[in-house]
Order: sequence, then C-alpha cells, then structure tokens
Amino acid sequence: MDEFKKNMKESSGFRVFVYLMALLVCSLFGGAITFFLAVGNDIDKLKLGQAISSALLFIAPPLILYAFTRSQPMHEIGFRKPNNIWMLLIGVALMFVSLPLTNLLGSWNEKMNFGAMFEALEAMLKQMEEAAGDLTERMLQVDTIGGLLVNLLIIALIPAIGEELTFRGMLQQSLTKRIKNVHVAVLLSAFIFSFIHFQFYGFLPRMFLGMILGYMFYYSGSLWTSILMHFVNNGTAVVAAYLEHKGLTNVDYEHFGATSSVWLLLLSLVVTVGLIVLSNKINIKYGRKQ
Repeated sequence: MDEFKKNMKESSGFRVFVYLMALLVCSLFGGAITFFLAVGNDIDKLKLGQAISSALLFIAPPLILYAFTRSQPMHEIGFRKPNNIWMLLIGVALMFVSLPLTNLLGSWNEKMNFGAMFEALEAMLKQMEEAAGDLTERMLQVDTIGGLLVNLLIIALIPAIGEELTFRGMLQQSLTKRIKNVHVAVLLSAFIFSFIHFQFYGFLPRMFLGMILGYMFYYSGSLWTSILMHFVNNGTAVVAAYLEHKGLTNVDYEHFGATSSVWLLLLSLVVTVGLIVLSNKINIKYGRKQ
C-alpha cells in the first residue's frame, strides 16, 4: 500500500489531476465570490473580490498540489533560503535597471496590429484591455496612506506571491525537470505567464519580466527572490500612481522608467544582462542543485 501511494504521488498524471481539481474548485469559489462582490460596482468590494480571486486561482492550487504530492511541500515548491543574500539585492536592482527595456518592448507591443483580416479581433482585444485598464485606474486612485497600503497588498503582494508560486515554483520547476534545459523552461513558463493574463498589448514586456523572474528564481534557488522582485515591480507602479494622483509628481506610472535615449537603453541592456550573468556565477559558486 505504501509503495502504491508513493507511485501515485510520483505519477505526472496524478499530479496534473490533483492540480486541475484544485484549480476547478478554487475557480468556482473565486468566481462566485467575485460575482457577489461585483454587484453594485463598489470599488472596495471589487478590490476584495480581486484579492480573494487571485489567492484562490494562483496561491491555493499549487500549495494543495505540493501538499498532496511532496514530502516537504514548502521547501520543494521553492520556499528556500536564497543561496546568497546578494541575490535579493541583485533581483531588486534588476527591476529598476530593466525598466527602459521593459517600456521599449511595451511601446513596440502597442504598435502591433493584426492587419485588416483580423480587424474585429484587434478591436475586441483593445476593448478588453481598455476595460481592464479602467478598472485598474479606479483601484489605484487612493488619497490616504491606508488606501496605498491596501493597494500594495491587493495589487502588488498577493499577485506576486500567487503568480510566482504558480509560474516559477510549480510550472518552471516541472518544465525544468521534464525538459532538462533551464533556458527552454524559463522561456516557456514566461510565455505562459504572459499569455494567461490575456492582454495582448502588454504581452512582450510581461514575458520579458517573466524571463528575468525565471532566471533569478533558478539562480538564487529561492522563490523569495522572485516574489520580492515581483512585489517591487508591482509596488513601484502602485506607489508611482499614488504620487501622481496626489499631485506630488507628474510622472505617468504606466511609463515609469521610459526613455528615448539610445545610450540609456543600451546601458539598461548591458547592466541587465550583466546582473543576470553575475547571478549565474554566484549560483555556480554557492548554488544548490534544484
């Protein structure tokens, strides 16, 4: 019996089944709660609904999967101490030095079109993104420190934890073990991470972010690194929007860090690549085998 249980837990099919069942149940609960809270279009209830939905979709399913199929679920999903404390600092630095590149990719992405044949699809995608953007804009418009802290929790921290658990802790590690090539695993998980947001005109910068998060998770050996980076990325936009709304700055939070200077873009590229290469060298010297 013990051998049977062990074989079941090691079965890829069983793991997929557990995850899909957990995702289905959590999605149903999350959808019901979000629908109930959306009645009346109250922004505070919408924020609560988003927080609950995000937790149920991205945090609960991978934790349930690893709890059922791993002997040390938290450690194996990635909640380990970084192999070197410098990884955390490098990760935070990467979120800022890569901003010019991220914005450049975003501007390229916004200029893409599908051509006359897919004009209706393009219009639909733009309408969906405008609706999502309007909701985000409403959520970001707060006047108090308390409102800012709530936004940092709902818009920055919860998504950072959930998306890193799902896309780096669960998906990327599974792909790395199956494919035996970390670069392909990082690329695929970043692609899925961006695609799952269903925002075509933000696809390239989000995939680029996913690749940086993926490499830093792998090189640091810790989910804490990518969670911190993800939180800093989201949190920077939240704080910038707050400062802009309060009239303390005129910097557009959606294009924070953007530049038209070719030299600054080249510097951003060189420093970004350099920090990732440095992380790899630290991993080689201090890293654990994942």
